[in-house]
Amino acid sequence: MAKVHVENVRDLVVKAGEIREKLALGTRRIGNVHIGGPMSATDVTVALYYKYMGFDPDNLDDPNRDIFILSKGHNGILLFTIFCDMGMYDWDLLLDTYNTIGHPFGAHPNHKHVKGIEVSSGSLGHGLSWCCGLAHANRGRNIKSRIWTLLGDGEMEEGSNWEAILYAASHNLDNIVAIVDFNHASAAFETGQNERWGEKGGPEGMADCFRAFGWNATVIDGTKMAEIDKTLANLPEVTLNGKPNAIICSTTKGQGIKFMMERPCAWHIGGFDDEKLEEALKDIREYTAERLAEV
Repeated sequence: MAKVHVENVRDLVVKAGEIREKLALGTRRIGNVHIGGPMSATDVTVALYYKYMGFDPDNLDDPNRDIFILSKGHNGILLFTIFCDMGMYDWDLLLDTYNTIGHPFGAHPNHKHVKGIEVSSGSLGHGLSWCCGLAHANRGRNIKSRIWTLLGDGEMEEGSNWEAILYAASHNLDNIVAIVDFNHASAAFETGQNERWGEKGGPEGMADCFRAFGWNATVIDGTKMAEIDKTLANLPEVTLNGKPNAIICSTTKGQGIKFMMERPCAWHIGGFDDEKLEEALKDIREYTAERLAEV
């Protein structure tokens, strides 16, 4: 199985469009999927897996590899779709067995059954704590690869995240990069309805909270691949004795599909009939064309 690498920003936009289409097709066939979050997280996750992590399906036990923790574990279908796209798994196997007893692909990822999954997740708020342990272990072996985690803005209301954020800064774990898919909605609340982030609120307020705990923090438009690419390319060098880094990606739940973006909380989990699938694919293709026109 060959390592997949996509260098050009335009090609990354195309790949993100392909992954979104597969997510939509998979949702129709499976019937009921956590779909809103995977759509909003597609762009940054594609940039990581196809370019910045050096992800190699044939060397998943390499101690020097970058490690990715999907803290928002209900987005497992996004990683499974990427793994199928890379040739690690059969697409039909995923769609025919997803979330069924005795088969590997659950609604939340299980590292014992799916290669490429570093940590079983789904209980929100645990990803950063795992990162702290892994970052310590790597520093002890003088390994300067990065420990990445993807979190949701709703998940950031879990107190365990803030314990880990304080700990990572206190111990100078600059090999950690926390990416927050700030898609402005959780399963039940839109941004600001349950928690307010600092004085500013929203993505900027969350970034200020990270900074207050001793992190570097950047807010970007998580829908623009060129901005994602530039931000990832310009992360500080890992010294194993600096500030950890947070990237707050401002997105909309259901990114790329209009009827989902208009009612984000309603599309935390759901399914498509044939009419909705056709509408979703049309929107995704138009959205991808708009993004290509920007780069």
